[in-house]
Amino acid sequence: MLRYALLRILGAIPTLLLVIAIAFLMVHAAPGGPFDSERRLPPEIEANIERAYHLDESLPQQFVRYLKSAVRGDLGPSFRYREFTVSEVIGGAIPITMKIGSLAIVLALVLGIGVGITAGLRRNTFLDRLVTGVAMIGISVPVFVFAPLMVLVFAVTWKWLPASYAGSSGADRLIMPVIALALPQIAYIARLTRASLIDVMNSDFVRTARAQGLRTTSIIRYHALKPTMLPLVSYLGPAFAAVLTGSVVVEQVFGIPGVGRFLVTSATNRDYTLVLGITIFYAAMVIALNLVVDVFYAFLDPRIRRQ
Repeated sequence: MLRYALLRILGAIPTLLLVIAIAFLMVHAAPGGPFDSERRLPPEIEANIERAYHLDESLPQQFVRYLKSAVRGDLGPSFRYREFTVSEVIGGAIPITMKIGSLAIVLALVLGIGVGITAGLRRNTFLDRLVTGVAMIGISVPVFVFAPLMVLVFAVTWKWLPASYAGSSGADRLIMPVIALALPQIAYIARLTRASLIDVMNSDFVRTARAQGLRTTSIIRYHALKPTMLPLVSYLGPAFAAVLTGSVVVEQVFGIPGVGRFLVTSATNRDYTLVLGITIFYAAMVIALNLVVDVFYAFLDPRIRRQ
């Protein structure tokens, strides 16, 4: 198991370096600069500022310098929030992003697995068709459409919940963001669980258990549940990635001071270092979560470790 985990970690390093390189090139290829404004600075002052931030160097030199600093954990200063470093800005925004993302994943797992098992046990019934239809709607409607609709209905029309994160200091300000992030994942997990359970319940070892007189609840608990969860475990990596990337839209809609909202504002303000820092954070989180899922899957299925 340790050897398998180490190989996965070594394989993730080139991926992260490639992401950093692509993000660095794309940020510097964008028109304009971090110190552009409507009022043009004198050439001497502009040259001094670029020299202070090493923007006067060639692109390869800037990339090598940035990569050396990033390896040491130094993501540089923010061009927009000049009293903070990039690490400080991201560090202050991470807790709220992780809190909303974790709650969304827990909600998606609980509801998705429960609904999927219920639909799988009642295959081709009205309940199964209802679950499948609702799941398709959840998959088809994107977050950037559903989140504003939630604000319009529950905050503006019915006035049940605050329209923004700053509109309340209680837990009610988390309800709509968490649900908006969780809904697509509930739909995916429900469909995946349903299909996996139907496949497992038609397998030979389940038929043997039924022939021995075991009750359906005992068959599910002791024989069918674990193999049903294997495809779901492999999906957890993409699910976490979808929640992280989806938080960019949700945090912007609900005014949440998380990592995703800082990504939008930093891209608008041409804050090179903050955009790169947040990109590295997202890439590292997605790679780490997929690594954890791969190791856990290998723990559940020894055949993966032997490959």
